[in-house]
Amino acid sequence: GGGGGGGGGGDRTRNWRERELGGSSGGAAHLARIHGTEEDRVNCPFYFKIGSCRHGERCSRQHHKPPFSQTVLVKHMWQNPVSAHIAQGGDPAQIDEKDVQEKFDEFFEEIYEELASYGTVEECNVCENLGDHMVGNVYVKFEDEEDADDALKALFGRFYAGRPLVVEFSPVTDFREARCRQFDEASCARGGYCNFMHIKSPSRSLQRQLDKQYAKKSRSRSRSDSRSYSRSRSRSRSGSPPPPPPPPP
Repeated sequence: GGGGGGGGGGDRTRNWRERELGGSSGGAAHLARIHGTEEDRVNCPFYFKIGSCRHGERCSRQHHKPPFSQTVLVKHMWQNPVSAHIAQGGDPAQIDEKDVQEKFDEFFEEIYEELASYGTVEECNVCENLGDHMVGNVYVKFEDEEDADDALKALFGRFYAGRPLVVEFSPVTDFREARCRQFDEASCARGGYCNFMHIKSPSRSLQRQLDKQYAKKSRSRSRSDSRSYSRSRSRSRSGSPPPPPPPPP
């Protein structure tokens, strides 16, 4: 089955799943169809859909780490105050939600501005989950794999809040499969230890501000790209400029 769609030619516009799993036939098509599902006895469905698995390296199925992707995962980047409070034996019900949201907005704005400096960000999702394998995970999906690659290289070896950043490409490109529907619609019966993503949202005012700010940048960037492209095309069509006239004798 095809995903994504979208115009533009070239491999770069297709995500790694389509390149690796698309265009198969026969037995290969069956393997492609069941890849990352419960029927697949080789590849871990949780790692494929969510980019994280509670069994980690001890999982009995393979975690196929993509060599490239539109999505970069920064592990445990957000320090969830609920997780810290529980670790200290506190009652999460006593946490001031307004204060948590304000601090989260500061964090989200800071990382979004940094990540958007590498290219157009399609999604930036921060996990609110409390399980060790998902707590504080930040998933950023870029419009272009090359921008994701630039971000990964730039973040590698850097520190945030005194801790080294752990970054890798993620297989997750469709977050609809990764999100917990119960959490999005109301509340999840499994709570913070659910294995599907509980995504913490920035405040609406911040989201509107970022959308406005970066939509403008994205539009001006695409215009400047098209202008430079048309200039190079006109130069190539007109050929090299005529040589200067010879100096007078």
